[in-house]
Amino acid sequence: MRVAIDTGGTFTDCVTLVDGELRVLKLFSTPGDPSQAVLEGLKQLSAGQAPADPSMDVRHGTTVGTNTMLERTGARVAFVTTAGFEDTIAIGRQTRSRLYDWFAPVQVCLAPRELRFGVQERVSAEGEILLAPSDEELAALTEKVRASGAEAVAISLLFAFANPATERRVEAALQGLGIPVSASHRILPEFREYERAATTVVNAYLAPRIEVYIGHLEKRVAAEHKGGRVEVMQSSGGILPARVAAREAVRTVLSGPAGGVVGACRVARWAGFEKIIGFDMGGTSTDVFLADASAGGARLTRESAVAGVPIGVPMLDIHTAGAGGGSIARFDAGGMLRVGPESAGAEPGPICFGRGTRATVTDANFLLGRLDAGSFLGGGVRLDAERAEQMMREQRGPLETVEEFAAGILRVVETEMEKAIRVISIERGHDPREFALVAFGGGGPLHACSLARALRIPTVLIPDLPGALSAVGILLADSVRDYSRTVMLEGDAMERAREVFAELEEQGRAEFAAEGLEGAAERTLDVRYRRQGYELNVRWDQKAPQRAIEEFHAQHKSRYGFSDEARPVEIVNVRVRMVAPGEPHTPARRELVPGDGSAACYAEREVFFEGRFVKTRFYRRDGLQSGDSFCGPAMITEYTAATVLAPGDCLRVDAFGNLVIAVGKAGRA
Repeated sequence: MRVAIDTGGTFTDCVTLVDGELRVLKLFSTPGDPSQAVLEGLKQLSAGQAPADPSMDVRHGTTVGTNTMLERTGARVAFVTTAGFEDTIAIGRQTRSRLYDWFAPVQVCLAPRELRFGVQERVSAEGEILLAPSDEELAALTEKVRASGAEAVAISLLFAFANPATERRVEAALQGLGIPVSASHRILPEFREYERAATTVVNAYLAPRIEVYIGHLEKRVAAEHKGGRVEVMQSSGGILPARVAAREAVRTVLSGPAGGVVGACRVARWAGFEKIIGFDMGGTSTDVFLADASAGGARLTRESAVAGVPIGVPMLDIHTAGAGGGSIARFDAGGMLRVGPESAGAEPGPICFGRGTRATVTDANFLLGRLDAGSFLGGGVRLDAERAEQMMREQRGPLETVEEFAAGILRVVETEMEKAIRVISIERGHDPREFALVAFGGGGPLHACSLARALRIPTVLIPDLPGALSAVGILLADSVRDYSRTVMLEGDAMERAREVFAELEEQGRAEFAAEGLEGAAERTLDVRYRRQGYELNVRWDQKAPQRAIEEFHAQHKSRYGFSDEARPVEIVNVRVRMVAPGEPHTPARRELVPGDGSAACYAEREVFFEGRFVKTRFYRRDGLQSGDSFCGPAMITEYTAATVLAPGDCLRVDAFGNLVIAVGKAGRA
């Protein structure tokens, strides 16, 4: 039995495939120990299965890495580098996010000054060992690190990507400390000293906590479910074995959101949409991304930053805003209404859940009639209207009515989410009017049409099981391993590039074989004009390798508006991505039977639109049939989410059960 579990700030989503149908379970997350919700979900999903207590293959999207970075609760990291370069990890780059702000805080370095150590060694840029440390020096270094009280070690020696021999010696010497040791030649064997060191430090910072969490979960799953195993979603959109995730923890910092990208792209492809903007609104934050199937799907980046720290391993290009269903509303010193980034989370949660005491986005939606108290989470959670209204009234500040307060909360949070979508679309040269908005997460369908209207996006797609789509993506994701090496070759040195490809592929196939997997290799090169500072990633054709250079010129012209085929180019990095396909699944296509959805309509209630309450029809999504169509105002309720149709929005149900909405011109809260 294969189960995918996505742990979020408020809910933990569990999905499994039974007889070709997806089965979903949502539980409240347990922030103190996320594994408790995971294990409870496995227990409930396996109940009644034959045989009893079936073996489990668990695929997990975890927020442990993300939360550790945001909360700064990782390990005390000792940073070991070439003598004289100990402070490069703190100096970083010259770029500043707020160029003219004299009072901008200095970014906290994850390796404090007293935990930075130098090694008397030197490797040339060509990989020649010019100075090697003695065994006595390495023994002395080991004792210094032991005495420092470090809980993990990050090693990043100068030019170790060109020749890792000395770094391997240092790594072997420090292994005796009995704490996690991360070496740059294993984590990121690429040039750019600061980014390589920073990525290695992040890995060391996360490793103890991830290792304990994954190890504990793996033991419990194996003990309670007949030797079941655990795999982890990585930030690049592929699955890793638990032991690799524990060793290379930096690859898990966007684990949960990556599942949403995979799931949204799969659903959009089934529904016939090639160009999409993904909008994943959860309880704590909103994640947005852009994908174009004709350009290779969702974009990977190696220039990410999490909590202000650069990370160079491949990650899906996801932009996050601190706006979710649990985002807390407040008035600042100037009397302005603010929403987020602080969140009520799962504990205590929104006011209407019965424990929270501060107004949230969920409370605002509830008071404006946009949540159905009787069907929320299938009736498993009762929403307290009287408590929510009383506390919202007390917190409304200078606003006259509680409805005005609630509508203001929604306008503020939707403005934040709109800004996030503009970052990944308009600010990068993409016209959002050419895309469909795929909305998911527990809160995405509630706000999708309003955001689409503001950005003039014509179509909204609400997938089947929107509140658990990240877990669906994790369930269906491919197993992926990424390998890279900096080579710095002339543009015509294709035979040497071919040799490096062969070496990386051999490593990848061996590791896949150890996991019982067979996969195909995807080969790419990072290429640039000589003396340029940055490079473009292009595909490698085994039969016609020179086409990579032709593609580089074409891509450079498309990106920057010019190219120069007479100018020398250089191959900077060689990359191999090993991919083993995940579990195949395509939902059954249903016959389209025209209808108005009236059989699914179960109530008519007042919902707030454009400053007033409007009579609105409520539909059960599981009662809608493929081919049904109707216009708003309407609410579609289901187990994992709720969808709002404002007056002028028109919906149709496609052959896969997705809600496809043509967005009208009016209808804000």
